[in-house]
Amino acid sequence: MPPTIQKPKAVIVCGSTGVGKTGFAIQLAKIFEGEIVGADSMQIYRRMDIGTAKPDPAEQAAVTHHLVDMVDPDTPFDAQKYAVEAFQIVLELTARTVLPFVVGGTGLYIKALTFGLFDAESTDSSLRDRLKQEALAEGSLPLYERLTAVDPDTAKKLHANDTYRIIRALEIYEITGTPLSAYHRRHRFRQRRLNTLTLGLEVDREQLYRRIDARVDAMLNAGLLNEVRGLLDDGYAPELKSMQSIGYRHMIDFIHHRMSWEEAVRTMKRDTRRYAKRQMTWFRAVPDIIWLSPQEIGRAEDLIRHFLSAQLR
Repeated sequence: MPPTIQKPKAVIVCGSTGVGKTGFAIQLAKIFEGEIVGADSMQIYRRMDIGTAKPDPAEQAAVTHHLVDMVDPDTPFDAQKYAVEAFQIVLELTARTVLPFVVGGTGLYIKALTFGLFDAESTDSSLRDRLKQEALAEGSLPLYERLTAVDPDTAKKLHANDTYRIIRALEIYEITGTPLSAYHRRHRFRQRRLNTLTLGLEVDREQLYRRIDARVDAMLNAGLLNEVRGLLDDGYAPELKSMQSIGYRHMIDFIHHRMSWEEAVRTMKRDTRRYAKRQMTWFRAVPDIIWLSPQEIGRAEDLIRHFLSAQLR
């Protein structure tokens, strides 16, 4: 974006799962008559409501939400697609003088929106189809091993079962001769395209873990098991990336008799706590985040007003 053009403004509300981002952001968005742009890699999926802690109908009615319920659970979606969709929404909101609140815990999505991603749009549908057929015939492991040989840095960041991203990385390498990791290093997220105020929410670890455990119990009481059964009954494969996310894979393991109920609940809580820890490690490395407790709405309001007025000078 040329420096002479004013960059769109956005308030980012981030933090780990279970910390209270949704309620916090809704309060602020109502104060500033803003709209919420989701930044959660699971809430984009339709029919996956309970296990993703998606804003409920009342919350979505209180403030307009974008990038929630976008695609079916078997539709591939990644940070590149998110960056395109979310940036367009931010531009549209800015054109209507509506303040965007980017809210979520998927750090890569937020980073991709703020800085954009490298331009690696080279595609070859026949090559992609061939790789998909190989994955169906032999599983993802041989493709993962091939990726490890040509692009070990990218392979280290991917799970061996992440077929979609493995195929995309191999496709880029085979078309361009350049590893995906080299494109990432070249880009380095240098080009900031939004003017942002980033508010991070935090509570002490013990309190967060208690909140996570209570949240898991609430999801189970709300019918997570039946939600997962319904998805399986409608033909969504257990191997899908969306179905292998926290909560969903645990319920699938119980349904398929690979875990007892007690073990499924215990490991779901454990894995959610571990995920929250990884989220905080990511966000702690991000510069310029202002850390607040979920109760500091007044301070957040003052920070936003200062942010908005500073941009007008």
